Amino acid sequence: MKAVGFTEFGGPETLQVLELPTPEAGAGEVRIRVHAATVNAVDALQRSGPSGPPGAQPPFVPGMDTAGVVDQIGPGTDTELRVGDRVMAIVVPSGSHGAYAEQVVVPAESVVRAPYGATDAQAASLPMNGLAARLALDTLDLKPGQTVAITGAAGAVGGYAVQLAKADGLRVVADASEPDEALIKGLGADVVLRRGAEYPNRVRAEIPDGVDGLVDGALLGALTARAVRDGGRVTTLRGFDGPGERNVIFEPIVVFRYARERAKLDRLRQQVEEGRITLRVARTFPAEQAAEAHRILASGGVRGRLILTF
Repeated sequence: MKAVGFTEFGGPETLQVLELPTPEAGAGEVRIRVHAATVNAVDALQRSGPSGPPGAQPPFVPGMDTAGVVDQIGPGTDTELRVGDRVMAIVVPSGSHGAYAEQVVVPAESVVRAPYGATDAQAASLPMNGLAARLALDTLDLKPGQTVAITGAAGAVGGYAVQLAKADGLRVVADASEPDEALIKGLGADVVLRRGAEYPNRVRAEIPDGVDGLVDGALLGALTARAVRDGGRVTTLRGFDGPGERNVIFEPIVVFRYARERAKLDRLRQQVEEGRITLRVARTFPAEQAAEAHRILASGGVRGRLILTF
């Protein structure tokens, strides 16, 4: 099968088309004929190295989101899916096991039907970032009527966090650059403040006692504590776990915790169909142009997902 990956760490130019053995679905697994795979920042981190998946040997195939069609179900697998069903899945890369491939095998708990009416590219944009946003909010454990601040609201995780927080009945205070203000308001944020290092101070000016919790999609780190009330929580996406002032707790999240949470992924599907979640695709690329997609991602300012098609 055709895949896109790398044999040595480096820049986007290391990505190449590979010919790899077609994987077979084992017990408890589903094989997907991939039609679309999302390009995420974590893919670029894996590519740039220097560390790969523990114990794995090259070639490495990145990619954590996929959408396509079920083409094999492993023996004894407990699933309602059938061969030919349109699906989306979160993929945990391990060596040559990543979403940038014509076929990928995933645990049955990691795959659900694609949202009705969504294209493969749109469906592929949801699993990893949607589950990361869900995990971030679940970790904050806020109640309807409480207030959450969200940094990086124009990004993939941040945008989903805004919409999921509104669906949870929370008041949302989000950040945005001036060109993105209309976008963030359209996602449902109650208050939109200018992004940047001063955002936490702007939150305090708007809400003197501080918000109840914060999702740090912009990776502001320790600065975010200023925006949060005494004893509140901040969920962080890149492992930041610094000491918090005023008993503010920082809690790093790892989306792999939800990689087999089939019910949560399926609820995201339902929320797309209900109009509560907006799927944003910025641009699609043939798989052979993966290096160009990585360059565009690195340049910044992308609103929506970059998708590889197979």
